[in-house]
Amino acid sequence: MKHFILFLLFAGCIAACKTKSDSQNGNSQYTTFTKDPVVYCKTVKQLNNIVLENNFPPMVAARNYVYANIAAYECMVAGDTNWQTLAGQIKHMPAMPRLPKDTRIDYNLASLLAFVKVGNAVTFPEGSMMAYYDQLVHEADSLGIPEELLANTIHFSDTVSRAVIDWSKGDNYSKTRGASRYSVDETPGRWVPTPPMYATAIEPHWMEIRTMVLDSASECMPKRPPVFDIKNQRSEFYTAMMEVKKISEQLTDDQKHIADFWDDNPFKMNVTGHVMYATKKFSPAGHWMNIVGIASYKAGADFNTTIAAYTKTSIALFDAFIACWDEKYRSNYVRPETVINKYIDPNWQPYIQTPPFPSYIGGHSTISAAAAEVMTQFYGERSFTDTSLLEFGIANREIKSFHDAALEASMSRIYGGIHYRFDCVEGAKTGKKVGELVVSRLRFKTKGTPLSLSDSK
Repeated sequence: MKHFILFLLFAGCIAACKTKSDSQNGNSQYTTFTKDPVVYCKTVKQLNNIVLENNFPPMVAARNYVYANIAAYECMVAGDTNWQTLAGQIKHMPAMPRLPKDTRIDYNLASLLAFVKVGNAVTFPEGSMMAYYDQLVHEADSLGIPEELLANTIHFSDTVSRAVIDWSKGDNYSKTRGASRYSVDETPGRWVPTPPMYATAIEPHWMEIRTMVLDSASECMPKRPPVFDIKNQRSEFYTAMMEVKKISEQLTDDQKHIADFWDDNPFKMNVTGHVMYATKKFSPAGHWMNIVGIASYKAGADFNTTIAAYTKTSIALFDAFIACWDEKYRSNYVRPETVINKYIDPNWQPYIQTPPFPSYIGGHSTISAAAAEVMTQFYGERSFTDTSLLEFGIANREIKSFHDAALEASMSRIYGGIHYRFDCVEGAKTGKKVGELVVSRLRFKTKGTPLSLSDSK
């Protein structure tokens, strides 16, 4: 109930706009419901809540979002010739099932149901989203959707959902569940667990996950990080390390707000004396899913464009995490907190909590830059108010553009004391390359149909 009420605040920021999608049933009450883009945003938010509540790591969360959104998108394109399937464009994605052309289907409702079915399949606990699935069906039924149309819609949605779930099983996720753990050693400059949890490294084999658009995990590989050199105070490493310490010790109120706003730590361990307790927020991918919803409303996007924006952004996030993790566990670079505590000041603490994986390249910097490329393709350099953190008691931020959002997210890691500047700069470069490849290699609209809303006005 808490998350549902909080979602209403979010939905207020992305109030419904009129859709241009075709309806086979005139202006029936149920079509007003199923073609409402806010309903899709609410559906994504339901998955976001499940991801938050069950502590999915950021890269796993991105996987949850991408398959659910693709399932919804493939239902949508079956009913709108202005959009085209991703099968074949994503080279390993099989053709999606279709029903006979004379079969009456509410493709909007099918998209919603497919998102939920696939979202339920890729998360846990089992059945976590099915109560919401039942709510969607009940709402359409109570608003008068014909019985045969509802049955056809559910059947079509189920066939697409099964196809996407079967396809997802080939991405090596299950295989990596049994992979070896990260090996910790005391080599100078190599990552080791950090306070306060001293948790083992998260997902050291994520680079083995099958990419969507990238030819390989290393296609956008960044340059080598600076040589670890703590003895030479003029070295690139030492200068960057001391910059982190200096900035953290004189943060302005706005810099603290930026660090808190983009922290996006899905599981922060708080320590007070002998008491330890966890607090949760959306992961970086979940934050960007919220931004898609906010931006889609402000742009006046219809139901189908909203689905497409979520889908393409989630693909960029997914591949960006793989590219980033490929480098993280290639360089295995030590975090600022470890070095500062060992060589400079044993009592120093970063402003936000250091996450449990290597430093180079910055994860938020990478995935945010990738998402910004896709969002700019859809909606241009559009300003917006990011309300995503209100439910966690953190004030809104006024954002000038998606690229500015990515820059803020990147800088937040320096302000937070968890990344060197070179982590963030090179991460942003890598993410931008990933985003550009997603934009150029995936064509969502059919030939001659503009994608960007600004292009169509």
